[in-house]
Amino acid sequence: RVERRFTHPLLKKTVRRSKKYHAHDENNVAKIGQIVWIEETAPISKNKRWALVPSA
Repeated sequence: RVERRFTHPLLKKTVRRSKKYHAHDENNVAKIGQIVWIEETAPISKNKRWALVPSA
């Protein structure tokens, strides 16, 4: 889930919005709840256009 924050144009209040992305994890290294980096890639499947960035 990727969360973004922005200021509402009329209310001038910070609003949080989140979106879920289908990301490709080839080696099954990510666990549930873990914070990871993703990058946009060529389509991998019907819904997957994102892949995990390998950690250094």
